[in-house]
Amino acid sequence: MIRAATPADAAQIAAIWNYAIRETTITFNPDEKSTAEVAALTAQACLVWEKGGRIMGFARYFQFRGGAGYRFTCEHTIMLHPDAQGQGGGRQLQLALCAHAKDAGMHTMFAGCSGDNPGAVPFHAALGFEKVATLRQVGFKFDKWIDLILMQKHL
Repeated sequence: MIRAATPADAAQIAAIWNYAIRETTITFNPDEKSTAEVAALTAQACLVWEKGGRIMGFARYFQFRGGAGYRFTCEHTIMLHPDAQGQGGGRQLQLALCAHAKDAGMHTMFAGCSGDNPGAVPFHAALGFEKVATLRQVGFKFDKWIDLILMQKHL
């Protein structure tokens, strides 16, 4: 089931996010998220994929850059529990997030895909995102430089 996230989901969302922060380069952020920080984010545009009472993934969007000129452009984050890969819930979550953003008046959504995440580009391409840029060696994590691939979808 895809639904809006609530503060009660924060611990499970933080566990998924913090695993990605600690163990992967799908996010370049080295700082783990607190449950309180994640709870505050659930008040914004944040959806979860719940299966059997367990949060299997989450997705959220936020303004792409600061300033009123970007108010119709957003970027998103989507992360799944490692056990949830390949079950179709990520696709449902992403589609629901795009619909939510469109209903909220967003015109275009960006995905910032780590060059170290080989599944991210085909996943987003299958959902209508197009590759618009590769920013070479802009991320740094685990003592290596990582490309960021920007993909865009007009909603």
